[in-house]
Amino acid sequence: MGWRRLAGALLASGVALLAVPATSDAQVQEGIGYSTTAQGYRDKPSDTDWLGSYLWQGKHVWCVQYSLLAPDSTEQYKDRDELKTKAGEPLAPEVAANISYLLLRYTTNPTADEAAALAHLLHTWTASPHGRISLDPGNDFRHIAYDERFHFDQLPQSAKDAVGRLRADAESNRGPWTAQVTAPTKDQLIGSPDSWTVDIAKANGSGVGDVPVTVELDQATLEDGTNTVELRTPADGKPLAVKVVPTGAKPTFKVRLDSPADRPIVHVPANTDMQRIVTTGGEKKLTAEAATSAKTAPGVLRVGKTDTETAKGISGVALRITAADGTAPAVGQDDAPLTGPDGKPIVLQTADDGSVSVPDLRTPQDVCVTEVAAAKGYEESFDPAAPPKACGKVEAGQTLALALTNKPNKPIVPITIPAGADGAGVVAKGAFTTSVDTGAVVGFGGAVLIGAALLGFVARRRVAARS
Repeated sequence: MGWRRLAGALLASGVALLAVPATSDAQVQEGIGYSTTAQGYRDKPSDTDWLGSYLWQGKHVWCVQYSLLAPDSTEQYKDRDELKTKAGEPLAPEVAANISYLLLRYTTNPTADEAAALAHLLHTWTASPHGRISLDPGNDFRHIAYDERFHFDQLPQSAKDAVGRLRADAESNRGPWTAQVTAPTKDQLIGSPDSWTVDIAKANGSGVGDVPVTVELDQATLEDGTNTVELRTPADGKPLAVKVVPTGAKPTFKVRLDSPADRPIVHVPANTDMQRIVTTGGEKKLTAEAATSAKTAPGVLRVGKTDTETAKGISGVALRITAADGTAPAVGQDDAPLTGPDGKPIVLQTADDGSVSVPDLRTPQDVCVTEVAAAKGYEESFDPAAPPKACGKVEAGQTLALALTNKPNKPIVPITIPAGADGAGVVAKGAFTTSVDTGAVVGFGGAVLIGAALLGFVARRRVAARS
């Protein structure tokens, strides 16, 4: 049975015609259901009874208090009151919950069998024999009780089956309901979809199936780009999974739905001999929401250190990773500063191929790479006061490639001079420069991240003594 959302349908008390107040030509008409043999009582006006819906103001309505007089077109109603039995006593809580549930679930576009079954159950629960309300055929319309077995036997088998089905449905799924939205447990990335869940639970904690819910998203959208949609919970009562794409730092998921009221509500006529009009059951509006945080996708920094003459990678070069100011540490995706054991910005050492990679950086973020000390064979022109440096911006889901190049030390070449001349044993010195290239890194066989065990490891700068 698919969910039929209640759209303001009314429930009316009475089997005779009910007219719209102050509108003489808008009378109640029989809707869908079955005409059955009448249950007798004193001064019974007809030899048939009607088990089914009525049409009033374009909606399906039902009777709840068997055989009371119907109001005329000018009948006025008091403010809303709680529905009671025909004897004027409060409904048992489970009966009130059953009625509210059935009014919510079956009053829009019911089948003839469902309309008859609902009418039969409403009369059974509100007009069964009790106290001065009895099955004595000598009773008048105010005191006659509804003969459940007599009327049930008049129904076709399909409607009898519907009676059992609706009764079981109400007892299984009646309110009160609760609604809950659950956000994903893992970190959310802006622009990447993930599943949120909606649970609609009944009193025993199990899920209610096929319930229409309205979803509203803030700083997030569905995969099709919309942020508002009406969905239904799975028919088996399992949680509804919704793919949500964060678009901001705090995606929020809200859900709204109608749920059965604890007790149905009526409008009471001024004339107590007249029928009451019962509303949709006084359904309750349930809301629930959840929120989480989202970040842009992390980025990767990849640095390459190469020999300007051979284009080969230089291993063992100590590089400091900082923010754009060259002093503060860069920040990881978890918002933690990247520091070494000394609390200062992390220093990494190039691998055999001359590369260093730093993944999971928060984005967008400006970072700089500064050479701390030259590797062996590249010491001559290293200037501690102005070390090689390269900077750039790490974008979401992207890899920032930076490159640093160095010229090697100039080889020492012995020079032969005449014996006994001044300057014997002098070795010529060659000059070189260090250059910085911020273009893309090329010529590296792979990226190597120096892990936590190498944090803060700094290659010692070796200074060659000269005579």
